[in-house]
Amino acid sequence: MSHSTPSPPPEPRRRSSFLHWQPPSSLIFDGCHFHSFTFHTSLHSSPHQNAPPTTSGIIPPLCPFLFGPTTSTSDWSEQSLTMAEHSTKGKPIRCKAAVARVPGKPLVMEEVEVAAPKAQEVRIKILCTSLCFSDVTFWKLDVPPACYPRILGHESVGVVESVGDGVHEVAEGDYVLPVFMSDCGDCTDCGSEKSNQCSIFPFSVSPWMRRDETSRFTDLKGEPLFHFLNISSFSEYTVVDIVHVVKLDPAIPPNRACLLSCGVSTGFGAAWKSAKVEAGSTVAIFGLGAIGLAVAEGARLCGASKIIGVDLIPEKFETGKQFGVTDFVNPTTCGDKSISQVIIELTNGGADYCFECVGRASLVQEAFACCRTGWGKTIVLGVDKPGAQLTFTSHEILHSGKTLTGSLFGGIKPRSDISTLVKRYLDKELQLDKFVTHEMKFDDINKAFELLIQGKCIRCVMWMDK
Repeated sequence: MSHSTPSPPPEPRRRSSFLHWQPPSSLIFDGCHFHSFTFHTSLHSSPHQNAPPTTSGIIPPLCPFLFGPTTSTSDWSEQSLTMAEHSTKGKPIRCKAAVARVPGKPLVMEEVEVAAPKAQEVRIKILCTSLCFSDVTFWKLDVPPACYPRILGHESVGVVESVGDGVHEVAEGDYVLPVFMSDCGDCTDCGSEKSNQCSIFPFSVSPWMRRDETSRFTDLKGEPLFHFLNISSFSEYTVVDIVHVVKLDPAIPPNRACLLSCGVSTGFGAAWKSAKVEAGSTVAIFGLGAIGLAVAEGARLCGASKIIGVDLIPEKFETGKQFGVTDFVNPTTCGDKSISQVIIELTNGGADYCFECVGRASLVQEAFACCRTGWGKTIVLGVDKPGAQLTFTSHEILHSGKTLTGSLFGGIKPRSDISTLVKRYLDKELQLDKFVTHEMKFDDINKAFELLIQGKCIRCVMWMDK
């Protein structure tokens, strides 16, 4: 949503020292192998004499995939290393971020200032971030809830750099997944298995932090930069409310874990949690992007007998086969028949479950038309433009016995279900590896946008430090 209330001025800058580290050497601490850092300090001598430390690359060394494990991954997740007087805790940090300043124009790579976390907040060093089509949608948007300048990005994984007052769920050095859906663990909704909606911190696309409606980002002119989906991962550091943070098993590498913070969890969860696809059932998926393919993966693991993929790009059928798609419908080759007619014929009366993964009202109508009369269920996952409307007659709703439902984050409850997805990946059931078609440096983020818009990638993962 768009706000006109001015933000408070940024936190005052402090005279600080740069921190630099050399390659780690192994040491023993409390019975576990760790890496020690050698720090060098030098007084900041730039024209900005009171600038905060630039700390790109400085993190508590707790994740084995960063430097190479010397012991079991569980040891890394249970220990922490204090940075003593050189800690950035409580201080603003300068780092690199990709800022959206004009709708649809290339992101601008610039230095920004990230404030220290306030109460119930966590500052996270992002290890890698992936690009979701929701980022593209909001990047193009020039009407509310669009607002600029903004730091987009919400699929990511990182390490806790510092925590604000009252945070007990995670500690400095923990390996964490920022998730745009909140999970406070205290409200009636979070305590129920019926929903993943939090009633205390409901989903929103507000450009501010949740509790005080201010920003933790400023540019070097002191102007506030807006947040996105409670995450803003297109920055080397970000500040996230604790209700959006999930601690991870360090055994899953960052370039796979980041996929679980949106796209794959949304699609997989829609089949597993929202639809509850049964063995032997029929499924139709409108749109074979990352979310649609994740629906197919979820339906496959649930035992669906027929999984129909609908897409305009013929090559996506071959890709879809890797995730369990058995049949392919290209709307341009249906002749005089509608998509729904073709699917009704393929399923002998209509699909048991239909998933709309594009974000287009007309496809929601087609999906609802071809789900089976009596028990068919249509699940809407795609993000349509603001104000898009659906039209149904009362006859269609009353007489058909069908169900139409939305599914935010696939019905996944972050703090309880993400660990299940991680385990299924580590057990070689969930095929996360196949979703990553490209990996690149964070500096090449605009190239990632081009690849996704052109349909040339499923997921592109960008590494902050490579």
